[in-house]
Amino acid sequence: MTLLDIFTRLEEMWIGEAIRTSYWLFPFIEAIHLVGLALLGGTVLVVDFRLLGITLRSQSMQVVLRNTRPYFLLALGTMFATGIPLALSEMIKLYYNFSWWVKVSALGLAILFTFLVRDPLVRRGEAPRMAMGCIALVSLALWFTVAGAGRWIGFS
Repeated sequence: MTLLDIFTRLEEMWIGEAIRTSYWLFPFIEAIHLVGLALLGGTVLVVDFRLLGITLRSQSMQVVLRNTRPYFLLALGTMFATGIPLALSEMIKLYYNFSWWVKVSALGLAILFTFLVRDPLVRRGEAPRMAMGCIALVSLALWFTVAGAGRWIGFS
């Protein structure tokens, strides 16, 4: 069984069919997906801009991370809960879409980087300011790649 066969079977699932044949379901789920994106983007910007020393300088990095964490997790959960059904409705199209592969790859890297590098270093608070700035820039680059590639899927 090839990867294309797997994508074909996923697209043939009842949920993909329901979304594809409904007039309003895809745009409704997409709207919720975009709200999740806005919330996720906001939390990433707040934390990373704090690491860069641009905003919230009176708050410690740890406090900013702790305060944004529930919203980040909610947004990430929302993005997965809506993104998976959206993808299931057009798996064959996505299989051939380079932007989708970029988005999924960047998403995996961004999640790993956030949970395994950025957040642990922020919680410890021991990294030099320059290192924290570099970490913020990598984080921003990864998340902007996810968002940009996701947007580009619609143009492909």
